[in-house]
Amino acid sequence: MAATPKVRKAVAVPEDESVRDQMPEKHPVDEKLPPLKMMTSGLQHVAAMYAGVVAPPLIVGAAVGLSAKELTFLTGASLFTAGIATLLQTLGVWKIGARLPFVNGVTFAGVAPMLAIVDQTKDKDDALPIIFGAIIVAGLLGFIAAPFFSKLVRFFPPVVTGTVITLIGVSLMPVAFGWAQGPNPAADDYGSTKYLALAGISLVIVLLIRRFTSGFVKQIAVLLGLVIGTVVAIPFGVTDFSAIGEADIIGFPSPFHFGAPQFAAAAIVSMIVVMVVSMTESTADMLALGQIVEKPADEKTIAAGLRADCLGSAVSPLFNGFMASAFAQNVGLVAMTKIRSRFVVATGGAFLILIGLMPVAASLIATVPRPVLGGAGVVLFGSVAASGVQTLAKAGLEKDNNILIVAVSLAIGLIPIAAPEFYHAFPETAMIILDSGISTGCVAAVLLNLVFNHTGKDRADADEVAHAMEPGETLSETRAPASAH
Repeated sequence: MAATPKVRKAVAVPEDESVRDQMPEKHPVDEKLPPLKMMTSGLQHVAAMYAGVVAPPLIVGAAVGLSAKELTFLTGASLFTAGIATLLQTLGVWKIGARLPFVNGVTFAGVAPMLAIVDQTKDKDDALPIIFGAIIVAGLLGFIAAPFFSKLVRFFPPVVTGTVITLIGVSLMPVAFGWAQGPNPAADDYGSTKYLALAGISLVIVLLIRRFTSGFVKQIAVLLGLVIGTVVAIPFGVTDFSAIGEADIIGFPSPFHFGAPQFAAAAIVSMIVVMVVSMTESTADMLALGQIVEKPADEKTIAAGLRADCLGSAVSPLFNGFMASAFAQNVGLVAMTKIRSRFVVATGGAFLILIGLMPVAASLIATVPRPVLGGAGVVLFGSVAASGVQTLAKAGLEKDNNILIVAVSLAIGLIPIAAPEFYHAFPETAMIILDSGISTGCVAAVLLNLVFNHTGKDRADADEVAHAMEPGETLSETRAPASAH
């Protein structure tokens, strides 16, 4: 007797729009954009962060006395490791990575202590191995401490996050102004009208594209501004293409190129301090980015993000890279373009890896003149500050306590900008923290919030902290789908 064939029941797809509307939607952070848009937007992130990534290795490498070829190698290694850290941060592995459009690169907070290590090392050939050894230890300790450090998130209500976000944007402004004045602060023409004009032209180009275009072209205004600004700079004699012809096509950053890591107690302590500063700034940046993309960073997200920072830092020295940290300028780019996909930033991370493996590509991006970057930086960094003001507008500033928190914290955070020599009498080790207005302002805001809103009769205001940090709450006080890591 023949077996009766089984008939599968068709599963009806609901045609009712009300039913489809109830199906969970993918958050814009987790969306994958069309390939062309993904690539160009990713390149825009690379262009925004490039100068910040290559500056520390150039400064430290010059102090060590590296040749031009070795400097190129060190710079490529920093780009390569920044790409790895960015992929780790955006795509995530296990409980590692914030899975936000979060860019990682070489932190500038480590430059001063690394230069101090170079000065204190008799044999300069040992300087980089000592630095790399200290970064490995600091990165591993930070990785262990990440979940404990992330618990501080409940002490970041809107009055604190708004203050910190504003400080991030304002603190980055001197970087843009420095770029606008020219490539070499020691040169006689530094700050000349030629450089300032180029910065102004680049700024105007970005603004015009943002004002008179729409859609995709409007979203890549900064990238187009950098390209057009570079072309405009050619008649000024500012753009130098000679590095392209001298660069190798392929160059892999061989592990421990400068020697096996060495472990010196003093260097390790100094880099641990830098790691704490870096973790503080990364926490602030994640909170800022979470607000901007309307997917607030909760304790779990911050812990995962800090793990990615620290693991990226611990792995970087293997390929001759330095400590990895968040890049606030890219937070500004997300705020301005409204492109929230983490896969866009992951694409930028892939480009960084490719550029690190192709010195000729790195030299091509390096042709963008500093003044052109400075003009675009005004828009990027200003967008971060504006996001902070937007957050402060919802921070309950009608309360006298919150007004005092913002006023004093901003004042403390602006000291390194307004009065750079203010802390000149303090020990060199203390300057690692005091020179970071973001860190000092963040600490001040947290402490003042504890004093004014968590003690005595005002302790009830602490409920605002927990409410403010609930996953899914946005700047507009609406609910977005919570992330599932």
